[in-house]
Amino acid sequence: MSQQNEEESGDAKFDFASMEEETLMYWKKINAFCKSVELSQGKPEYTFYDGPPFATGLPHYGHILAGTIKDTVTRYAHQTGHHVSRRFGWDCHGLPVEYEIDKKLGLTSRDEVLEMGIDTYNGHCRSIVQRYTSEWESVVTRLGRWIDFKNDYRTMDTSFMESVWWVFKQMYDKGLVYKGFKVMPYSTACTTPLSNFEAGQNYKDTKDPAVVVSFPMIDDNDQASLVAWTTTPWTLPSNLALCVNPELEYRKVRHLKTGRVYVLATARLEQIFIELRSKKKKTDPATVYETIGKPFLGITLVGIKYEPLFDFFVKTHKKMAYKVVADKYVTSDAGTGVVHQAPAFGEDDFRVCLSHGIVSKDDVPCPIDDNGRFVAPVLHPDLLGKHVKDADPSIIAILKSRNRLIVNEQLEHSYPFCWRSDTPLIYKAVPSIFVNVESLKDKLLANNDKTYWVPANVKEKRFHNWLAEAKDWAISRNRFWGTPIPLFESKDAKIVKAIGSVADLLALKPTRNGKAVTEITDLHREFVDDLVLTTEDGIELRRVDEVFDCWFESGSMPYAQIHFPFENDLDESKFLAERFPADFIAEGIDQTRGWFYTLTVIATALYDRPAFKNLIVNGTVLAEDGNKMSKRLKNYPDPSLVIHSHGADALRLYLINSPVVRGVSARFSQDGVKGVLREVMLPWYNAFRFFAQQASRWEKATNKTFKRNETLARSADNVTDLWIFAALDDLTAFVHQEMNAYRLYTVVPRLVGFLGDLTNWYVRLNRSRLKGGDDDTFTALAVLFEVLLHMARLMAPFTPFFAEFLYQKLRSRLPAYAKRDSLPADMLGAADSVHFVELPKAVESSPEKKIISSRALQGVRLMQSVVELGRKAREEAKINMKTPVRSVTVVTTAHIEAFTSVENYILEELNAWEVNITTDVDKWCTLSALPKLPEFAKKLGKRTKSATEAVKALDSSKLRGLISENVKSLTIAPNDGQGAIELEPADLIIKTSFASADKTDFVAQTSFDGALTVAVDIKQDDNLRNQGIAREVVNRVNKLRKKAKLNMGDVVDVFYTDEDVEACSLPTAAALKANPQLLEKANIRPLPECDRCRYAVEIASDIAATPFGSKSLKITLCQPIPVLSAAAAEDALKKRGSNGLQALEALVSTTKPHESLVEGYLDGVPFKLQLGTDFFLDATSRDRAASK
Repeated sequence: MSQQNEEESGDAKFDFASMEEETLMYWKKINAFCKSVELSQGKPEYTFYDGPPFATGLPHYGHILAGTIKDTVTRYAHQTGHHVSRRFGWDCHGLPVEYEIDKKLGLTSRDEVLEMGIDTYNGHCRSIVQRYTSEWESVVTRLGRWIDFKNDYRTMDTSFMESVWWVFKQMYDKGLVYKGFKVMPYSTACTTPLSNFEAGQNYKDTKDPAVVVSFPMIDDNDQASLVAWTTTPWTLPSNLALCVNPELEYRKVRHLKTGRVYVLATARLEQIFIELRSKKKKTDPATVYETIGKPFLGITLVGIKYEPLFDFFVKTHKKMAYKVVADKYVTSDAGTGVVHQAPAFGEDDFRVCLSHGIVSKDDVPCPIDDNGRFVAPVLHPDLLGKHVKDADPSIIAILKSRNRLIVNEQLEHSYPFCWRSDTPLIYKAVPSIFVNVESLKDKLLANNDKTYWVPANVKEKRFHNWLAEAKDWAISRNRFWGTPIPLFESKDAKIVKAIGSVADLLALKPTRNGKAVTEITDLHREFVDDLVLTTEDGIELRRVDEVFDCWFESGSMPYAQIHFPFENDLDESKFLAERFPADFIAEGIDQTRGWFYTLTVIATALYDRPAFKNLIVNGTVLAEDGNKMSKRLKNYPDPSLVIHSHGADALRLYLINSPVVRGVSARFSQDGVKGVLREVMLPWYNAFRFFAQQASRWEKATNKTFKRNETLARSADNVTDLWIFAALDDLTAFVHQEMNAYRLYTVVPRLVGFLGDLTNWYVRLNRSRLKGGDDDTFTALAVLFEVLLHMARLMAPFTPFFAEFLYQKLRSRLPAYAKRDSLPADMLGAADSVHFVELPKAVESSPEKKIISSRALQGVRLMQSVVELGRKAREEAKINMKTPVRSVTVVTTAHIEAFTSVENYILEELNAWEVNITTDVDKWCTLSALPKLPEFAKKLGKRTKSATEAVKALDSSKLRGLISENVKSLTIAPNDGQGAIELEPADLIIKTSFASADKTDFVAQTSFDGALTVAVDIKQDDNLRNQGIAREVVNRVNKLRKKAKLNMGDVVDVFYTDEDVEACSLPTAAALKANPQLLEKANIRPLPECDRCRYAVEIASDIAATPFGSKSLKITLCQPIPVLSAAAAEDALKKRGSNGLQALEALVSTTKPHESLVEGYLDGVPFKLQLGTDFFLDATSRDRAASK
């Protein structure tokens, strides 16, 4: 991989996307994924099922999220000692494919397909099924997901379809399959029924007609009419009954304006008397209607006959239809309390009419065809051949002409649309083949209890409730491109044969056109529809017309993906022991009623087991505007462009650190991905880059090669070393704990937090140690190396690319690397990939070491809190960090003993000369309290105001006891004469305030819990200001070096000048002279501009003001050139004059670095100059020699 030396350069830019591309090439070169699977052979099996996506569309962020979760978990399983088979799958059948072909070929009806020929139609379907497989593989691979595409499974493969047949046969033999009518969501555009979970995928707000229609009661003395409300006028031609609630109150009323008499629920009078609805203008009901007789219960209406709206079914159903029936599903929430019944178009309608003998299971009047168009007996010229949704206006017009229309309005409501064609669904009775799910309900719930879900509430509520209300599953579809249902039956359907395999079918000696069929290589309709089976009695059996719902196929994938039970030497006991149920699956929350459900139903039906043990449910990834991501609206960035710009690791971390991993919806933000890159990936890289620079520097200084020394690193006694290892071990234990619980959303924040500690604290606090050249430098480098190596391994499942990059960069420093050819291929250092190596575990320490590490953790955490509060205090006082402060006072009662080990770090981080620790909280701080509203008000009611005043009056001593002595209650006496009130700590918000008498000299900040206060002495004098000026110079020199893209080892001369020296109150020269140690530590030696050789070449410069000092300080970096010593220059000036001096300076400036003696003649006069006495290689060396 390239960028070999970039980490040792001064340029901090790093192209993560390019690094990832190079890593992909490296993985391909070493066949990394296959090698990793090979290395894990013989280890315990970890079973993973990958839900198959449709390949007719491109992957989106939902797929990317689910894929990232799957990859993270399976990588973790692999790197914790498991063998994990990961095969990609494709959902090839079903409506998505057929709909694409229907659009492409302009097909609008089932008859057109049959006319074309199923073989031709399915050939078109087959041609587009894997249209985007290469794009899928490209995107999935680019994301760093390791999964097998070469040995993928496809639901259209004969092996897969045969296993689906086997699954069906098992269920059929158990008596779980039956044929019947069912009212189902139906797509007229796709001419197929949909499952309830498919129907629930695309609800939209839409406007529909809302009409109230009259049904004159036969032989009623008042010539009254029952009135019913509906939002589907197109169902009225199929009306066969009216339904009321037997326990609801009804009444007969006369409309005073028209004189017409109506019967409806008392609670729903406003539905027909619109004038009663107005909230602004109250209308007296007595001026609108009068009640005839007394109100009555709905049960008294049962059996009353009424005049049909239409006569389309009078001849066939008059005897049993057109009467009032009763059922408790009718409510008074909407409508009129009278519901019109069209049994072919409503689930309750069908149930009610069936139970009252109005229709039978085999006779459900349905006057529409597969495309939703009216057919006979609806022969009205305005309706025949018209689509039901288009027929609403015509039906309303007919009703109006017949004086049967009472109210005609528009209603906006949420209505299901076809998820594929985006057209309104209808509910329609269709003959279907069902799985008797209701008989399995108790087992389904019991098996659900055996599974573990993240988040748990989806299992315990949404999925549990769905199973508890589960209805029989219609598994048949009247389509073409799918797995044919293997039921062969006689013409009268009295003889039915279920087939469970190709062998079963061939054993029954099928024929085609009278000829024997001895081989079957494809199970699609065009290959099996014309097969004929003949019984011993000579009765012909032909296959039923339907194909399987594609959800039945995806629910069968645990068996069908491995062609169970026909291949792989897996008998049932071995399959159940090793491959079933899955250890892990993951998909989006929309699969609660989809794949999770079908997996559970089929597994329960076959083995009375759950199909999986552990499940992560992700929420929906929305566009940044909060809407669904839409290709049409282009309201989200192209995933490929995001990866190209920011890298896959950043995208992966962003997604699995978002709320969407907790099963809730979240908006995708490209800025969020940028944030991960900026706040996590770049600092992490910079920590490694800093290590590489300092290791290289150490190697040059010592002439040694840096190699890993884990023993030395782990035995280091520096408090920050102890802290970083203790934090690392805590993190490692936490990662294993949470990953075993599948809580990715808790793991990533901790990983990111540790990387923040590493880059923002450990590296910064130890920069001087790491830059040195002594034994402590090697120890610090050994510690940093150990942490970087550990994190490369620990982060490998989460950020596979950068983890690999780090490992490859660090690998050569591992002892095993030199012997890699003779060592195990999954051993750290010998392994060609970090992903071949098992994840690290937390190091077990001795009891004594644990105590020491615990103190280090406490000390550094306390130091971090002190520094953060101190920075806030400085910010409040408007004292920048380059300007020192005289003292910092830390007020606390916790972990005082830990301060001694971190005191120097506090001084350095807060740029303070002194730090004081005190436990005298009363001297420095006061406590005050406020009630915690609104709970306080709810508890005290009218006494809230007086109690609040009493709380505010509480003194520090009482409040301090409440928080420090664990007092369980506190009594206050409000000045309202109603007695004392006892409060608990939870009732109050206690605030700590700085209370020193020297408030003008200090600015303080207090922690949120009040346990820590940090006060900064803000008094300034010239000594402090001078140090601030010196720090500013150091900072500006470093910025100029960075601007000039200098490497750390590049030597330059630094010159400065106060261009406003006369107006400058604190000259820069004096400030630098007063702070030599600060400059020496920074390895910077600024020189006055007057010391600059006239031949020095400028590299970079800037002019800016310094706090308290020059308003126009110029700093210049120059290339180092040889210069005369002060004595040699003075001598030359005396002997040769200014021109001679200038000539000698020019000549010396060309001296080569290896020349220690320069001699010759100048204007005929000899000269001889010795390095280190008469001349120096740069101005800085000259100044250093002169100061000795």
